[in-house]
Formats: sequence, structure tokens, C-alpha cells
Amino acid sequence: MIYREHYIEEVRPFYDSDLIKIITGIRRGGKSVIMEQIADEISQKSDNIIYLNFEDKKVSSNIRTADMLIKYVDENRKEGKCYLFFDEIQELEDWQDACKTLRLYDNSIFITGSNSRLLSGEFTKELSGRFVSFRVRPFVYKEILEYASQLGKEVSVSDYLVWGGFPKRFEFDSQKAQEHYLNDLDETIVINDLIKRYKIKKVSLFKSFVNFILRSNSRIVSANSIHTYIKQEHENCSVNTIMKYIGYLEEAYIIEAVKQYSTKTKKELKYYSKIYNADVALNSIRSMNNRYDLTHNLENIVYNELIYMGYEIYVYNNKGKEVDFLATKEGKQYFVQVAYSVAEDKAYTREFGAFKDIDNLSQKIIITNDDIDYSTSTVRHIKLKDFLVMTSL
Repeated sequence: MIYREHYIEEVRPFYDSDLIKIITGIRRGGKSVIMEQIADEISQKSDNIIYLNFEDKKVSSNIRTADMLIKYVDENRKEGKCYLFFDEIQELEDWQDACKTLRLYDNSIFITGSNSRLLSGEFTKELSGRFVSFRVRPFVYKEILEYASQLGKEVSVSDYLVWGGFPKRFEFDSQKAQEHYLNDLDETIVINDLIKRYKIKKVSLFKSFVNFILRSNSRIVSANSIHTYIKQEHENCSVNTIMKYIGYLEEAYIIEAVKQYSTKTKKELKYYSKIYNADVALNSIRSMNNRYDLTHNLENIVYNELIYMGYEIYVYNNKGKEVDFLATKEGKQYFVQVAYSVAEDKAYTREFGAFKDIDNLSQKIIITNDDIDYSTSTVRHIKLKDFLVMTSL
């Protein structure tokens, strides 16, 4: 597995802090591997390390309560600063109480947990003011290229547009095996985990909602518009139920709802959001007859890459014309439009026209899968294959 320095460098300043370090993100996005890499790095300076994986029966069958964990640490730690790594700690009863106590006694604590049980809302409630959290995502293309090289494979941009960046899929040689893995992963993290966690009784309704949302990536939606579609099959569906379900997917890091920013009101529009999937594979596995949604997946990919680069993202409403992204970072802002191609006149006019009346104080960028450079005097064209290896706009 590649060394994911992009994430580890964010955690490194807190290695010796008494704040609990919580690594979050969608299941199978690489949280546990990153924690193992942090533990390996710390082992270069200290052997006072305890690493427990609570999915391991040898651990979970012997350490079942907070008191038992505290006792185990006390009996096995050495003098001085001790580094505690607890993987999938949500399997432990009252894990929050154990962490709050252990941090008081010269222990530096790192934890991960499955997205279905250990969510940001719970961090805030149980560990308020005592933690820092770090979001881990599936591979972006730069990481895919590095890992593929390590495995002696090649992964094309087209492959990334369809099947995304869940790390483990690259270990399988055939597309059929990768699809099988992704389908099983989807059934676990999207369906089974959430139904179990939230005790969802209307299972058929929930599955219809999930399928609709994950096929609607890179589109503007509202709870009302989703409700209008879903109630065609499920009359017992309410807008409040839809809003709850959206919250479940967001809490589990499966989707992100990005607000529109309006030039007219100079503020966020609260009722409409654009949905982006944590990984485009969540769309593609729902496609029939290899009719993959490359246009919307491409925009979703650009969103994930911009977030990885550290940009804060809004969808920009330019007097009724949508600019896909207003990306801001370190006081600079960029207007970014995304299209699969602008080779045809109609597409060229539509995509470049979205920038109309935006002044030139901010850079205007269009990203497409074209090989020809369509840059103008006011708009910078970046080819997708070049964008995917950039570290900054």
C-alpha cells in the first residue's frame, strides 16, 4: 500500500497532543491503513505503543467494556508518553468514556471507526472539545497511479471515471472481480450498515431513495424534488423522511451536498444542493448495459480532486447560469466549469457562456476530456488528464 503522506502530514502535529485523534471517512476508504502508517512512524521514536483492532475476536472477546480497556492499557503501557491506537473502537461498549479517561494520563490516542456507527455527530456529543478529526477519502488519480505502479499495473483515466478510487479494487485483476467487490462493498456500507444503524423499517423505500440519489451525482436536487420522484413508487413517503435519509448518507460520508452560492442574494441558497458521491463507483455499479454516466462522473471526479487539493467548494449561480464550482483557497477564488467535451459548437457556447459577466479578477477555468486546447484570452482550458496530476489550480 502507498504511503498517504497527504493525510498523515495533517495528523503529525498532533502526535503528542492529549486531544483524541479521530480518523473519519467512508468505509474502505483507507482509514485503518493510514493509522497503521502513523503507528509505524511513531515506532521510530518510541516503543511505548499499544495497537488494538476491535474487529479482531482476540481483542473484542477479552476487552468488552471501557473499564476493561482502561485496565488493559494500565497493565501493558510503559512509563512516559504512551501511544494508543484503537481501530474500529465502536465495537467496544462505552468507548467514549474509556477515551476521555485515558487521555488524562499521558496517553496519545488515535481511533478509527466504521462509518455506520462512529459518526461526526457522535464525536461532537461525546467528546466535545477533546478531539480533532481528519477526513480520509478514496484514492484520487495521483494516488491511483502511485499504487498501480507499486502493483505493476496501469490504470487509465477512463477506468477512473467509471470505477473510481476505492483502494482495494486495484488488487483484483479482472473487471468482473472488481465489480463484484464494489457491489458487495455497496451492499455493506450503503444498505446494510445504515438500515441496521438507524433501524429503518421501510427498507424498500430506503433502497429506492439510495439508488435515485447515487445515480443523481453532480445534479442539483431538493428534498421536494426527490420526494416527487420517489412517491411515484412509494406513496407513504414524506418530505421529512427524505430529509432524514439524506442526513444518513451525509453522516456516513457516502454523499456530500454542496450548497449553491447566489450572485443575486450574495449568500448560500438553503433549499437546493448539488449531490456528489464519495466515489463515482457508487453511480457506475447502478448503470445498465455499460451505459456509464461519464459526463456527471467527470464532474464528480473534479469535485473530489479539488477537495483533495484543499479548496472550499460552492456551486455558483451566475444570474441563472450555473457555474459548476466556485473554488476558494488562501484568499484566491476560481470559477471552474466542467464538461466532457466542448468540441461541438452548442456545447462550447453553453459551457463558456456560463462565465458571462464574471469579471477577470478571478481566474475562469474549464476542464474537459478534450485533447485540443480551447483556452481563450479570458478562460483557461485544462485537459482532464493534466488536471488529474496537478496539486493546485
